[in-house]
Amino acid sequence: MKRTNTIFNQLYSGDNQLKLLDQRYLPRWMVVVIDTVLVVVSLLLVYFILLGTPITFHDEISVFQQGIVITLVNIAFFFVFRTYSGIIRHSTFTDIKKLAFSTIFTASTLFIFNSIYEGVTENKVFLNTFLFIFMLLSFSLMLLFRIVVKESYQFLKNVASRSYNKNVAIIGVDDHTISLGKAITTESNLPYNLVGFVTKNMESKRYKILGKPVIPVKGSVSETLQNLDIDGVLIVNDTLSGKVKNEIVEDCIANQIEVFHVPTMEQWNSKEDIKNQIKPIQIEDLLERDPIVINDKLIQKDILGKTVLVTGGAGSIGSEIVRQLAGFGPKLIVILDQAESALHELEIYLLQNYPQLNFIIELADISNMYRMELMFKKYQFDIIYHAAAYKHVPLIERNPHEAIYVNILGTVNVSILSISYDIEKFVMVSTDKAVNPTNVMGASKRAAEMYVQSLQNEKGVYTRFITTRFGNVLGSSGSVIPHFRKQIMQGGPVTVTHKEIIRYFMTIPEACQLVLQAGTMGKGGEIYVFDMGKPVKILDLAERMIRLSGLEPYRDIDITFTGLRPGEKLYEELLNDSSTTLPTHHPKILISKLPAGNFPQIKAKVKEIIKTATRHKDKKVVKLLKELVPEFISENSEFEELDELQEPKKEIERT
Repeated sequence: MKRTNTIFNQLYSGDNQLKLLDQRYLPRWMVVVIDTVLVVVSLLLVYFILLGTPITFHDEISVFQQGIVITLVNIAFFFVFRTYSGIIRHSTFTDIKKLAFSTIFTASTLFIFNSIYEGVTENKVFLNTFLFIFMLLSFSLMLLFRIVVKESYQFLKNVASRSYNKNVAIIGVDDHTISLGKAITTESNLPYNLVGFVTKNMESKRYKILGKPVIPVKGSVSETLQNLDIDGVLIVNDTLSGKVKNEIVEDCIANQIEVFHVPTMEQWNSKEDIKNQIKPIQIEDLLERDPIVINDKLIQKDILGKTVLVTGGAGSIGSEIVRQLAGFGPKLIVILDQAESALHELEIYLLQNYPQLNFIIELADISNMYRMELMFKKYQFDIIYHAAAYKHVPLIERNPHEAIYVNILGTVNVSILSISYDIEKFVMVSTDKAVNPTNVMGASKRAAEMYVQSLQNEKGVYTRFITTRFGNVLGSSGSVIPHFRKQIMQGGPVTVTHKEIIRYFMTIPEACQLVLQAGTMGKGGEIYVFDMGKPVKILDLAERMIRLSGLEPYRDIDITFTGLRPGEKLYEELLNDSSTTLPTHHPKILISKLPAGNFPQIKAKVKEIIKTATRHKDKKVVKLLKELVPEFISENSEFEELDELQEPKKEIERT
């Protein structure tokens, strides 16, 4: 009685809910037992079918003994082909194939034995007709058992989930969306009920895919879905153009329909739960830009079998460069950063997701020449990706000497060591803020650009120095997106510095793809700039992010304007201006026309700036920086007075 109660409690929750879906998978021995029972049933059925016909069984051994032999041979092939290894409720074509092989090999073995035995004794043990019918019937019963279990489980799952799962529709009909639909309908742990596929390419509701209707769009997507009791829609990455995706998202959000973003099946992380691949759509997913195409073969030729150093490797750009390098077969990646917590997190991530990657974590400061030289001696690098930099404009404006240590001195150290150790290639990550800089951060990066660009022209330089320059990166540490997201989560207000401020944006993976591609192009001394697409108004960005959170700007979440920060521009410079750039064979990568300066003069100025920075004479540091980078004009900064002092001198010179 106690055993009966235990079983009952496992299947019934006490709140009028069956718990059949919570049961564990059948143990393997149970699957073998059930299949064996079905084999015996098949034997009995075939025996009784043939019993009423003129066909007679051979009497070499009894019919009972024949049944035992057939059963044992069939069980042996269950183990040979591991027909029990699949999960019945999730049976696939592979499981059916194993089942078919075990049945065919059972019958074939007995046919062959029969033929050999007949050749030796002129008698047969088994009736061939019996064996053939048994083969068909036993396979059919075992297949039927699996279909019944699978369909029953799916039916119960659908019934149980309807009350609390979200009803969703998938936008579009193609291989990617159908694969997603299959995942939703077969995975038991996904909190979604698939209602159908929404498309503009079909006009009839009579079509069905995976048993779900194909819903033609009439008017807008939200209008089409209003009568279908839809909670949300799923959009698969790269299946829609940016413009169409934005229209659908705006339409759905305006009508309280959730929008979820899903990567294509090829991009899914196999180590991650499918449920975690389906996420609410983010502002990063709504950039109206065509996907970037890179030449993987050229990059692999560059990276395969090489020892690569990535400075700033724990940062948002550096860590993504590491992730992308992992796919091109480097011999070793040395990841250098001075942020110990971020390095530790990256190490854990790489060990979990790239177990085959040969990498080493190094905690170090690039401004420490002695420490850096020890590393160059130890690892004998082939390629360097220099992403280490201080980048927060207001913070650097208050601490100019720190920008000199990292952005300039650090670059000088790594570039000099690159020449000393005959590094093949030095690829530096720079910023659009180096274009006509208005802050110390941008000016320090421009000084670093000038140093490596002019160094290239010195005699005996083997290393190819390549600079890549791009704008704001969506989602990077300290960028506006995480900042807005945090403010929205806290209930607002969202703070924007100015109503008219605009910025160029690119996703982290896009930027790093182009860094790797530009690295394959350079002959040395070039500054590559990236086509960032259309500029984005920060106010529009804030409003859209609030709406994506299911809230209304100015009503649920307020937006306030704080004024431009020290060193901040209202408009960033155009990076793809044809008057200052030349095209390359990649449509998204351009070459700056800026000429290389005189290295001895730049070197002398840089040396003086570094020496002054060590004495913490910030005003003099900025003054020297303005002399090195004449286009550096401070805005919204205490250092504007230095420009005013220099203005009379310029007037005298012009006179």
